[in-house]
Amino acid sequence: MSFFKRIFSGKQKESLDSGLEKSRSNVFQKLSKVFTGRRRVDEELMDDLEEALITADVGVDTTMKILDRLRNRARFEAYAEVQELYTMLREEIGGLFTEDAQGAAAANELAPGQPRVIMVVGVNGVGKTTSIGKLAWRYKQAGKCVLLGAADTFRAAAIDQLKIWSERAGVDIIAQHMGADPAAVAFDTLEAAVARNSEVVIIDTAGRLHNKRGLMEELTKIRRVMDRIVPGAPHEVLLVLDGSTGQNAVEQAKQFTSATDVTGLVLTKLDGTAKGGVVLAISDQLSIPVRFIGIGEKMEDLQDFEVIEFIDSLMPADWESQNA
Repeated sequence: MSFFKRIFSGKQKESLDSGLEKSRSNVFQKLSKVFTGRRRVDEELMDDLEEALITADVGVDTTMKILDRLRNRARFEAYAEVQELYTMLREEIGGLFTEDAQGAAAANELAPGQPRVIMVVGVNGVGKTTSIGKLAWRYKQAGKCVLLGAADTFRAAAIDQLKIWSERAGVDIIAQHMGADPAAVAFDTLEAAVARNSEVVIIDTAGRLHNKRGLMEELTKIRRVMDRIVPGAPHEVLLVLDGSTGQNAVEQAKQFTSATDVTGLVLTKLDGTAKGGVVLAISDQLSIPVRFIGIGEKMEDLQDFEVIEFIDSLMPADWESQNA
């Protein structure tokens, strides 16, 4: 029984394949050197596979987990076809992340009767503002009434940038001036959302990771004031990470998750990097599902993360045609 079933439409899959082209070339080139010409699963192959996955930014811990499962399944039996070994690897990787993919789909459902409040965190330069704009556009295209809150009042130009993205997405925004109290902005945004019957609220925040204590206090205050207006808010906290930084993104994520609760991840800039394997490492090591991935500059290039489709784009099922 195959683990892999088609989820995306043809157009979505083409965009994903195109966005992950550099990562696919990197990963497949490394795996090709491991599998080509091999006819038996032995320790030499396992050592080569370990090196290939680690250098493809899958990460040491995640790589060892994959290899342990592969060893348990293969039991060093002889396989006549390289394709069979390759398929086993795809399925074992997929088996690690199935639950995350299902969790992502459930988390994106709107809570009935009140606005769904999403707080977005992340350091400067990772594509946080861009991701908020694209996320707002997605919800707008789905027929939802969306309101943005510009609570990143610390960084110069952050408010102006979010205003530009709100115009592009065709949604309203609540903003004050630079240096204003972020919690006050969040409070005003949720009050406006309730008055306007908004269905989705997305709150931007400052990414002052260098001052972790200050960040924790600020985010805690924002959470507290939002909960007064909409009980349970924020319903989701998305951490935006730059996928092109590879394993550095893993370390950054660990620091951020120690400062605040994070329910989901957004990995950006995957179209410009060969380090797409880091998606597996981040999701596995942090036990936090990846919700969205950025694979281009267009609005629709912020896609739902579907692990099955991602693996299929990163490691195409048809080994022979790719290796020709």
